[in-house]
Amino acid sequence: MGALFEELDWRPTPMGAVSLRRRRDPSLRVDVYEIKLDEDFLMSSLWTVGETELARLGLAAAPGDALDVVVGGLGLGYTAHAALDNPRVRSLVVVEMLAEVIGWHHARLVPLGERLTTDDRCRLEEGDFFAMASSRTGLDPQILGRRFHAVLLDIDHSPRHVLDPRHAPFYRPGPLSGLAARIHPGGVFALWSNDPPDDGFTAVLGEAFAEVTAQVVEFPNPIHGGTEANTVYVARTRPEVEIARP
Repeated sequence: MGALFEELDWRPTPMGAVSLRRRRDPSLRVDVYEIKLDEDFLMSSLWTVGETELARLGLAAAPGDALDVVVGGLGLGYTAHAALDNPRVRSLVVVEMLAEVIGWHHARLVPLGERLTTDDRCRLEEGDFFAMASSRTGLDPQILGRRFHAVLLDIDHSPRHVLDPRHAPFYRPGPLSGLAARIHPGGVFALWSNDPPDDGFTAVLGEAFAEVTAQVVEFPNPIHGGTEANTVYVARTRPEVEIARP
């Protein structure tokens, strides 16, 4: 049996010190992978239902059989992995702020690294999702102004609990309307949140999108028992208006 705890990598970044850890959980008999930013836990491989449901619920609402998708935030890769499991996904761009996190996947330090770096549909891009969403270039640095059928965002803990104060303005009607313009008509913006449904934020989404739902995702707590819950917001852009012909 290997070590019960191992720090696989630690790097200083402009956002703080980011670290990747692997530990053995003796009660569950599994290896647990964790990402921390300073002392803040960003992600654990024990808690992935919310991330996979973000992809499932978001893509279920997206129309069409050849979907171009963006995932904001790579982490351990569970949202991107779930998106690639959907056969309708034609291409996937994953935008990650920290080059160190992308490097973990290329170095196969995390369980899903091989899948995400060898699937021809998937491309990992270093960048600031929030800055890119409002830039002239857009969310794909290789294709100017590209539109997508679905944008799946899993970076902040919630719209009210952000990792960096610079993220906060994004969760307002103006920037969200700008993001909606980068999504095909009838396409989807889906957002993971660790907080319960927020009526105030749902109303803000409603100013930028045509349809909005806030869905509670429940899952068992593998440590203490009982049930935990996340929220997945799913917002759809207005569909194309068909002009009636005489």
